[in-house]
Parts: sequence; structure tokens; C-alpha cells
Amino acid sequence: MKLKPPKPGAMFDRVRESEFWKSVFRPGSVFRKGYKDTSRDRSLAAMNNLMYHLHPVKVKRHGLKLTYTFCLGGLSFFLFILLTLTGIFLMFFYRPTAEVASAQAYSDMQLILTSVFFGDLVRNIHRWGAHLMVFTVTLHMARVFYTGAYKPPREFNWIVGVVLLFLTLGLSFTGYLLPWDQLSIWAVTVGTSLGGYSPQIAKEANFLLLGGVVVGPGTLLRWYVLHVIALPFVTVIFLAVHFWRIRKDGGISGPL
Repeated sequence: MKLKPPKPGAMFDRVRESEFWKSVFRPGSVFRKGYKDTSRDRSLAAMNNLMYHLHPVKVKRHGLKLTYTFCLGGLSFFLFILLTLTGIFLMFFYRPTAEVASAQAYSDMQLILTSVFFGDLVRNIHRWGAHLMVFTVTLHMARVFYTGAYKPPREFNWIVGVVLLFLTLGLSFTGYLLPWDQLSIWAVTVGTSLGGYSPQIAKEANFLLLGGVVVGPGTLLRWYVLHVIALPFVTVIFLAVHFWRIRKDGGISGPL
């Protein structure tokens, strides 16, 4: 008696009934056996899938108009990802050290511009991407204010957006010192001198920003840590809260 090979459909059904398949695809998934095009199964598919869950089940018609949002929030997030990738590339060739006799940071920047493969291109993408991100985040805040999207129930997310704006400015300002040339050193010297006018804590604020009395190697190391670890870490947390609140507040707010 010859054994007939199982049909492809029967083999696929056996795979879908396996414990491994069930552990990967949760109930309600379109890849689970028994899925039906009902409101319950569609809700389960959205809740149990990461990519589906990032988007609301229903999208308002005005949210699809490009001229309403100009995708400024999406552009800002895209630039943040671009800056993260290009920044990681630059970190492989940059050392935040600047001793009295030698400025290793400046030498590394010159090495990136002249000797590293695609170094000049990546560095300029990082530089211009930072300027564009400040521009798009500012325009995004202006658009939200102009359309009244900060009103209830979105007032908390407006505060989160304001914090993200200041974090963006902080990332831009801390990165300005890293080339360690005359332009960046004196620009940061002027910028940090404003901390000396803080009421009651003028000296403490100035020392906190500079890591000393004047801009020096301690300042470079301190701002490097802020630029590549501290501020990006806080930014990612607030971005997650920002996206979550947009989802929970019903998506993009309607026009006035």
C-alpha cells in the first residue's frame, strides 16, 4: 500500500496547529486557524500585533491630509533616527579628549573629513540633519499651536512636546562643541556664560555646564556624555510617551 504525500494545504494546517506556531501568533492573528473577519478578531489582530498596535484601528479623514500636518512630526522622528545612525558611525572614529599639548578631538574630526571612507559625507549628513531637526520640531510645535491641538484632552502631550523641543535644542547645543575648533569653543563659551547670570546659583550653574572655570577638556568630555548617552536616552523615553499619548488621545486632533 502506497502512502500518499500530504497535500500542501494539509501540511500547512498541521503547522498552524503546532505549539510553536501558536506561541508565535497570538489569538486573533490572521495566521491562526479559525480567524474570522469579525469585529472581535479584527480587534485581537490589532492588539496582539506590534505593527498594527502602533496605528489606530480607525483613522480620521482630516489626518490623511498632508496639508494639515505636513508630516512634521514624522519628519522630526525620521531625522532623529538618521542622526542616531550617523552619530554611531562617527563615534567609531572620534575620541573626546583635548589635553593641553594636543587636541585629539580636533585631529579626529580632521581624520573623519579627510581619511575615513564616506566620513565627510556622513559628518555633513549629521550636521545638516541636526539643523533640519531643530527646524522641523519648531515648525511642528507651531503647527500644533496654530491648529489648537494642545487643547484637552491633549494638554499633557503638549507638555511632553515642549520637553522634546528643549531636548532637541540641548542635543544640538551639546554637539556644537564636539569638533573642538575655534568656532565651537568660543560659541560655547558665550552660550554657557549665560549660566553665570542665574539667580542664587550662578557659580554652581557655570561649573555644572563647564566642569571647571573655563571651557576645557572637562567640558568636552561632559558634553560628549550628554550628547551621546544622557540626552538621547531621555529623548527616547519622552518620544515613547509622546507616541503613546497620541494613540490614546484618539490620533491626530481635528481642525478648529
